[in-house]
Formats: sequence, structure tokens, C-alpha cells
Amino acid sequence: MPGLVSVKTPPETPPPRIVVPEIRPEQPSTPVPNSNPRPKPPSPSPSRSKPSPTATAQQRSGNKKPPPDSNDVSLDNPDLGPFLLKLARDTIASGEGPTKALDYAVRASKSFERCAAAGEGGGDAEPSLDYAMSLHVLAAIYCSLGRFDEAVPVLERAISVPDVSRGADHALAKFSGYMQLGDTYSMLGQVDRSIGCYEEGLKIQIDALGDTDPRVGETCRENVSKRLGGTFVVCLGLGTGENKELGIRYLAEAQVQAMQFDKAEELCKKTLEIHRAHSEPASLEEAADRRLMALIYEAKGDYEAALEHLVLASMAMIANGQDNEIAAIDVSIGNIYMSLCRFDEAVFSYQKALTVFKSSKGDNHPSVASVFVRLADLYHRTGKLRESKSYCENALRIYAKPVPGTTSEEIAVGLTEISAIYESVDEPEEALKLLQKAMKLLEDKPGQQSTIAGIESRMGVMFYMVGRYEEARNSFESSIAKLRASGERKSAFFGVVLNQMGLACVQLFKIDEAAELFEEARAVLEQECGPCHHDTLGVYSNLAATYDAMGRVEDAIEILEHVLKLREEKLGIANPDFEDEKNRLAELLKEAGRARNRKAKSLENLIDPNSRRTKKEVTKRWPGLGFRI
Repeated sequence: MPGLVSVKTPPETPPPRIVVPEIRPEQPSTPVPNSNPRPKPPSPSPSRSKPSPTATAQQRSGNKKPPPDSNDVSLDNPDLGPFLLKLARDTIASGEGPTKALDYAVRASKSFERCAAAGEGGGDAEPSLDYAMSLHVLAAIYCSLGRFDEAVPVLERAISVPDVSRGADHALAKFSGYMQLGDTYSMLGQVDRSIGCYEEGLKIQIDALGDTDPRVGETCRENVSKRLGGTFVVCLGLGTGENKELGIRYLAEAQVQAMQFDKAEELCKKTLEIHRAHSEPASLEEAADRRLMALIYEAKGDYEAALEHLVLASMAMIANGQDNEIAAIDVSIGNIYMSLCRFDEAVFSYQKALTVFKSSKGDNHPSVASVFVRLADLYHRTGKLRESKSYCENALRIYAKPVPGTTSEEIAVGLTEISAIYESVDEPEEALKLLQKAMKLLEDKPGQQSTIAGIESRMGVMFYMVGRYEEARNSFESSIAKLRASGERKSAFFGVVLNQMGLACVQLFKIDEAAELFEEARAVLEQECGPCHHDTLGVYSNLAATYDAMGRVEDAIEILEHVLKLREEKLGIANPDFEDEKNRLAELLKEAGRARNRKAKSLENLIDPNSRRTKKEVTKRWPGLGFRI
């Protein structure tokens, strides 16, 4: 995807930095009884000690450990929490591994919790920011272990601890919790929840710092990046082919209608205003903001505005001597030129970027392969298929033997884009192989479920096109399950995939299942795109044909009359589908023994549905019903 902004954190990276003010715990006014002035480091966990020969029945029966440290009175010592938290940090820094650090962090959070509860019992005590900070560290360790589901309740508890009415320290602690929770939801693929957390964090930060603080600008930019990352994650899985069934255009249109791009544009403009006020002209921050703005305008189809921002960003990078960033912007400029059909200028931009990447990163770097893919797409669009295939093969050679440091996501994106080109030149089997490789690269990566769902949807389309309907249905079913789990069930793309699975079920003669899928697709697309959108009209047509095949002729007639009314009153009758639907309706009305502009049904007809229907079996011919993909 051109100009894609990476927003995912690779699982091997260190835990995210936690921006919480350091607050030293209050020293007790009286000495703690039986305290040792030189305490030894406590045991990280009871589980590390030698097991007792007299295990409890609960431990023997369920193989479950009791809650750790539930009776450990040493946790009441207010000095123990900071000590254990320091041990956890030192363990991570020393490279001993996060598992041991997790034991320390769990005990530290319990110690802080106990001390905070004891303080609250004594009166109007201030909530412990140390407790919130320990929960942030604990959640970060869970995330580094890939245990994102366990990090979510920890962060929710951390967010509930600070009280924003008590000042900026509490507000920023709560802000940090929301941002970390947003990152965690993002890694789980729950984009809507992730964006909601970022929005809450931004509100708190603005209230605490004011809306012109440079730190607010950074948060706005991150919010935009995450929003665009959620928008493009499925699109990235679908590639850049021209086949209309792939659903790329559905996703872009739906996100614009859902105000995702409009909201992102609003935030990005605010960020630009803040950086103009607080940064030097042509700063790196302004260049980053303009690249984001260009991505928004490109997604909305305003290519001239996108080009203007990219040129300004390139000038800022030139002023700061950022050669690799200039090359990356040249690739984005080439994408815009290609969208404007200015192919010679696009080739020039791509070749400039290619020269820089080869000299700075080497001939086998994935950045070089990505430019090869863009050139392959360009030459395919201009009909130079030999050159296009040559560039595809060059890119595949690089992806087959990636240099150290290449991420699986980079290779997967390249493979999906190349597969779209192979599909367009009528090589579906080769395209399917590339998509299967891409999916295998991503299947164990956190936060990639929506991307995998997009790849599976595209594979389903290709299986359908080559007549492998059972495999198509299975691919669509797996994709839909992932989209439901990741909170994408309200997107237009989700409605499109439901429609595609319904078509596969029709080909397998699973008519009842197809009807349920078309009905759900209709509800989603009516909500997201409106009843007059061509995708919604296509689902109407498919549902009418399915009802007819099930013998529900009255329901089919009702839908077709609704479609024709929409076309006549709002869309016009010049569309070639109008005559087809009109003829289908006439045929159904003839079978039902009535005219189109019928009067209201009488009570007799409502009681006896066969009173005015021709008594013959309804056997329909599928090609004549015109199912729409």
C-alpha cells in the first residue's frame, strides 16, 4: 500500500516507555517492627522455592497454584514495592528475560496495592501513583511475552487508580494508561477500542496541558497514525490489483463515510498548527505531519492536495539531509503520479528512490523490492507485461532471501501486491501461492488478524473465480470469524465479505445459509453505505434471487420493487442493471399472477398465501437470476 504508515510494534521490541512521574513513597514515621536494616532480596515468587511435601488438596486436584503471596506479610512493608519494581526493571535491562521480571513486577504491584489500601483506610489518602506505575510495568512485561489479553485488565486497573482532579501528575498517569491500553488493543487487532483509548488519552492530555502544547501535537500525530493504521490494515491484506471483487474500493469508501479520514484530517491539521507555532520552519516534525496529511488526501482521492503535501515534506527532508526519507517520499510521489496517470513522472520518481535505496541499503534490501513492485504495477497498467513480470521476479528474489532485519510484515505486504499483479494477468494459481506464503508469515504475529482476514477474503474471491467454491466458502468463513473478533463487523468491507460468502454458498446449493449471509450483508451495507449505494443494491439483487430460489416469491418481489423504485426516483434508469431487474420482476409478477402496481392485499390473501399464486413448482434458472458479485 503506498505511503503506508507503520503503527504496529514488533513483538521483539522492548516494552513501551511509560511516562509516569516518579513519586518517591512516603517513609513511615515509625520504624517497621522486625525490619532488617539490610534486607536480602525477597524471593520473586513462592513457585521458585522447593515444593512442600504437604501440598493442599486444591493444588493436587487442579494443578493450580494458590494466589501468590496472599499471606505474605512482608508485602505490607512500604519499602518492598519500590525495591521489587527496581529489580524487575534491572532484570529486563540485564537481558535475563521477562519471565523472571514478571515475578518481581507481580509482587511489586501487590505490595503497592496493599500499602495503598492501608493508606485509604486511614482517611482521605491520595491514590498511589506508584501503584499505577507498577501496573504499567507489569502490563508492558505481559505484552513483551505476547500475553496481550492478560495485559488489558491490568491496564484497566491502572487507569482507574489516578484521580485527574488531584493535578497534572494524576492526569498524565491516566493519559499514559490510556495510550498503553490503546497500543495493547491495537496488537490484539481491536482497532475500534484502540482508537477509543487514544481519543480518551488525548482529551485528558489537552485538559492537563492545553491544546497548543507540543506534546499534544505528538499525541495527535500518533492518534492519526493509529487511525490510518486501522483503516488500511485490511486493505493492506487485499493488495493493489484492479479486480473489482477484491474489495479495496469498498474499504476506502466505507472509511470515508464513517468519518475516519475526516477525523484524521482534523487531527493532522491541528498537529500542523501546533508545530508551526513551536517548531522551526521545515522541521522534521512538520515533514512527518505532511506525509500523514498526504496519506489522508490520497485515501480520499484528492491526489493534487496529497502531491502538494508530499512535495513540501520532501523539501523539509532535503533541508535536514535525510536521504532515505527523501527516497521514501519519492515513492509516495510516484504513487500519486500513477493515480493521476502521469506515468512518465511516476517512473522518474521511482527510479530516483531506487537509486538511493540501492546505494544506501544494498541491492537486496526490502525497500528496493518494494520499488520493484511499484514499477511492476506501473508497467502492468501501461500494458508492458514483460517488464512488469521482470520486476515482479526481481522483487520475489529479494523476498526469497531477505537480508537480516527484514520483518515478516514487509515481506507479506510485498507478496500480496505481487499476487494482485499475477491475478490480473490471469495466473490465479501463482497468485494463490503467494497469498498463502504471506498468510503463513503473519499467522503467528500479534495484531495481524485483520490483515490475515483480508488475505483470506482475497483468496476466497480467487477460489470462487476458478470454480473452487468449497475452498472459497471456507476462506470467507475464516475471514468473517476474524473480522468479527477484531471489531470489524460494522465496516462496509465486512458486508462485502458476507456477500461473497453468500455467493459461494449459492454455488454449493446451501441456499438457507446464503439467505442468512445476504440478509446480514444487507443490514451492514444499509448502515454503512446507505440503500442507494451500488454495493447495497447488488446485495438486494442477490437476496431477491435467493428468496426466489427458496420459493419466497413475495419477498423477492418486494425487494425488486424496492430496488426499481430507488433507481427510478434517485439513481436514474440509464444503468444497464435497471432493465435486467425490471425483466426479472416482470417474470416473478407473472408467476404470482399480478401486475407490478398492485393494490394492498386483502385479508383473504393474507390468510391464504396460495390464493392468487400459480400452483406450480418454482424452479429458477441461476444464470437468469443475475447474482451480482
